[in-house]
Amino acid sequence: MSLAFGTRKGTGTGATDPAAPSTQHLLRRKRRREAARTLAFLSPWLIGFGVFFVYPLVSTAYFSFTQYNGFGSPTFNGLKNWDYVLDELPAFWQGLRNTVWLVVIMVSLRVAFGLGIGLLITKVRTGAGFFRTAFYLPYLAPPVAATVAFAFLLNPGTGPLNHLLGELGLPQPGWFADPDWSKPALTLLAMWGIGDLMVIFMAALLDVPKEQYEAAELDGAGPFQRFRYVTLPNISPIIMFAVVTGVIQTMQYYTQAIVAGKVASGIAGNSGQPFEPGFPQGSTWTLPQMVYNLGFQRFNYGAACVVALVLFAISMAVTSILLRRRSGFMSSDD
Repeated sequence: MSLAFGTRKGTGTGATDPAAPSTQHLLRRKRRREAARTLAFLSPWLIGFGVFFVYPLVSTAYFSFTQYNGFGSPTFNGLKNWDYVLDELPAFWQGLRNTVWLVVIMVSLRVAFGLGIGLLITKVRTGAGFFRTAFYLPYLAPPVAATVAFAFLLNPGTGPLNHLLGELGLPQPGWFADPDWSKPALTLLAMWGIGDLMVIFMAALLDVPKEQYEAAELDGAGPFQRFRYVTLPNISPIIMFAVVTGVIQTMQYYTQAIVAGKVASGIAGNSGQPFEPGFPQGSTWTLPQMVYNLGFQRFNYGAACVVALVLFAISMAVTSILLRRRSGFMSSDD
């Protein structure tokens, strides 16, 4: 009778087959397959990230501690490159001041101007397409061509802008030929090509729910209150995006500054004539120009790598501070 109520070994509910894999083993194998599949999909990006970011960054850090001219073998020299750049190279601090000035002033004005133009065009009832095209086209102009055109437009002697200012009885600045006006002239050039930010802000403004504007109007909110309490909270992530990308781009500011200096100094096109960047009087000298000057003109790759690392560190620090703002990408509920 006991055999009738018993269970055979391996067939009852409490028995297990020793050859069958355990549940934990199956889960681990499934997770490994999922991880391998995910890694396969990520591999193109991981390869590009390693080849074009990690390897150059590590190499730059390594060369910053070596004496290297690009031809022979690098030799380790400790902190000599850092001491040379930070203590014996006054041009570094001048370039840093100019770069910070451009980041603070140029990025702020570009964001404010782009947002203002976007707001105005979204309110236009007729001809909105024409104004969108007119403001976006300058952004498509090549940087070198746009800078050369601006240099001739703002020429203190023959430029039409100074001629117009003289007719109106207003002061006529030296623009790219005056150290006090060269950076404001570069800022005007950057604001002229505002089409990229205008399009981004227009898309964000048109995406703001109209119901919120109607509710604010019913509560008696004026235009300023509606902009402050309805528009800004909705487009704050886009503003943060524009500021972060603007800071990164301006930290790499090179082409416009060096082309404007060459044209204003009168040696544009004379390839055999020596030219020191930063004309006039170092007012347009930026850290990216210093990296090129040290590395590819003076063949001091160690010092150039030091400046590049400083630029990278500043860019990362500023970007991290901006991204930590809860009014930006992260909401207050996160």
